[in-house]
Amino acid sequence: VDGKAYEIHAAPGPLPAAGGLGPPKAAPGTANHGLGLPLAMAFALLGGLILNLMPCVFPVLSLKAASLAGHGGEARAARAQGLAFLAGVLATFLGLAGLLFVARAGGAAVGWGFQLQSPAVVAGLALVMLAAALNMSGLYEIGTSVQGVGQGLASRGGLVGAAFTGVLAVVVAAPCTAPFMAGALGYALTRPEPEALAVFACLGLGFAAPFTILAFTPALMKRLPRPGPWMDVLKKALAFPMYGAAAWLVWVLSQQAGQIGLARILAAGLVLAFGAWVYGAAQRRRIAGGRSLALYAVAAVALALSVAAVAAGGYATARPAGDGASVAAPAEGVPSEPWSPERVAALQAQGKPVFVNFTAAWCVTCQVNEKVAFSTGDVAAAFKRTGAVYLVADWTNRDGAIAKALAEHGRVGVPLYLVYGAKGGEPAVLPQLLTPALVADALDTAAGSQARP
Repeated sequence: VDGKAYEIHAAPGPLPAAGGLGPPKAAPGTANHGLGLPLAMAFALLGGLILNLMPCVFPVLSLKAASLAGHGGEARAARAQGLAFLAGVLATFLGLAGLLFVARAGGAAVGWGFQLQSPAVVAGLALVMLAAALNMSGLYEIGTSVQGVGQGLASRGGLVGAAFTGVLAVVVAAPCTAPFMAGALGYALTRPEPEALAVFACLGLGFAAPFTILAFTPALMKRLPRPGPWMDVLKKALAFPMYGAAAWLVWVLSQQAGQIGLARILAAGLVLAFGAWVYGAAQRRRIAGGRSLALYAVAAVALALSVAAVAAGGYATARPAGDGASVAAPAEGVPSEPWSPERVAALQAQGKPVFVNFTAAWCVTCQVNEKVAFSTGDVAAAFKRTGAVYLVADWTNRDGAIAKALAEHGRVGVPLYLVYGAKGGEPAVLPQLLTPALVADALDTAAGSQARP
């Protein structure tokens, strides 16, 4: 009419409500943006405390237990290591938050847990866990003498070890979100950096609180037995959860990088174990008064080769990011499809209930839910009874579409479980820890019937 040309872009999605377009409706879960800084900090503190009970933290519990057992009621050493652990946790939480801000400012679609979406980082962590396990098994010693295990608990090496335990705990465990933690993180990543860092600091304080408070409670520390030969036995026994953590990370890498990545990390682990054995032999020879320089050189070469193997790059991912395919294994007995916003919209248009599982291979909580909640006969029967469609959004590798969907629901990490009703509307958000009954009830509600046969 006016002689001008117009170009119209249409995006798939639900139709706007009657009465005009108006401002966009907030996605479910984004109400946490109105928390306010004090409440967000309180939620972060509580979420950090609860994170200690999540399955994600189990792989590093042995490090904490070994550290506590070594104090034997020595209050000064316990307080020093408690503070060192707290410092390691806080530094890592704030460091990861800073990297996340930088990545997002650069336009990258990343969220909480981004560090474990890198095959090189996962491979490096697997080697670190293996090295820690070999140390606890007595193959070599760091921070203590091979003749005097348990001595020098207040030494600098012990403090560095406590801080490093905090670093490992955060890097491996924090990507899984605990109750209250999800809302606090969703708030933090929409606020200016100073406010966001305050929320992350509270998250770290909550996560480190149990260990640090215990270290500063003389009455509890005095109940621990005195150091003795039992410590060496306990230390070696607690090495096996660390071997388990290394094996889990190798499995995660195999999901991300396929057979080539698996072969590379197995070779690197073998070389690292050989280097650790040679290093331990060098330590024992030096204590006996012999020459050990050549052995130390061999150990250094082995370490360099293992590090080079994981740092060389060139990992071929098991699937390209953004293709909607699923890496994580689907629940037993429940047919699944890859998630995509378009698929959700199409199923809603057909009047079908939809269950969306935002998961990742590196999320231990997600894997526990897969076995406990989804791989059961009751849940399989509920999917069949309600005709619900099970969609899996796998975030094992970086995926911008999944990161965007998480942000739309006020989340920055997995797990996230959404249940769309057969009659349309916004989805129901389920808790991070699931039970078969909870999933079955949510599906019955989504299908429009609470009654079970």
